[in-house]
Amino acid sequence: MPSYVYFRKKIIPLEQAKVGVMTHALHYGTGAFEGIRGNWNTAKKQIYLFRLKEHYERLLLGCKILRIELPYTADDLIKITVDVVRKCNFKEDIYVRPLAYKSEETTGVRLHNLEGDFLVYAFPWGKYIDVDKAKVAVSSWRFPKEIPRAKLTGLYITNALAKTEAIENGFDEAIMLNAEGYVAEGSGENIFLVMDGKLVTPGSFDGPLMGITRNTVITLAKNELGIETVERHIDRVELFKAEECFLTGTAAHLTPVSEIDRFKVGNGEIGPVTGKLQKLYSDVILGKKAAYKDWCTPVY
Repeated sequence: MPSYVYFRKKIIPLEQAKVGVMTHALHYGTGAFEGIRGNWNTAKKQIYLFRLKEHYERLLLGCKILRIELPYTADDLIKITVDVVRKCNFKEDIYVRPLAYKSEETTGVRLHNLEGDFLVYAFPWGKYIDVDKAKVAVSSWRFPKEIPRAKLTGLYITNALAKTEAIENGFDEAIMLNAEGYVAEGSGENIFLVMDGKLVTPGSFDGPLMGITRNTVITLAKNELGIETVERHIDRVELFKAEECFLTGTAAHLTPVSEIDRFKVGNGEIGPVTGKLQKLYSDVILGKKAAYKDWCTPVY
């Protein structure tokens, strides 16, 4: 089934969308992006786009940091996205990639006096971490210090290095420490531990992106399970003391972790808290929980 893209202010077939080799964002990483899930509810024959408003508010913050001026509000971007996905007519789980970028074809390291543009496309995509229980490793690559915590294209090089190192060493994902040696995040996910009946996760002071799925899980844990989340420094050794561990992210959803550096987490199986949150999260993103219906935007 063909896919489509909103590109240069119109919807066209994806294969027709091209940028020039001198495009500024290609050379200097001057782009802000998002990843948005569209979850297919078979019973309702509906794709639900999850937390569109929050994703586009974050994208516009990234644009502000990079001085990309877009003639769109968050509501405009939501409408464009729904139009694109509806045009694609997918009947399965999808991933949506919006990108705001410095589109001017010029050379020079700067942000000022450069034209910007916006595009968004969708494609079918199943599991990002294609296992039921992930085996992860602490990366030798440290999380960069003093960077703006937004989804900016140029910031993800270290994450990519960490991910490839993990895969080549036989793991499914990497956990990155920050410059001070505290746990920060995965290469593309936030990390949670279950300890003493609470969720424990790194706070913003340790560098992780304040993920939308992260916020979703914290909210569900509190509202549905009565479980508190503690945001604090996490030492590396605490990874091996955790009763349970899981990763969260738009692409990864909620992925249980069974091993860290070849040490079993708990008994190596999906823990009870992780399992309950995984089920809750799945129901919410499929539009099955009325209390959270405002998070789900129907396409059809």
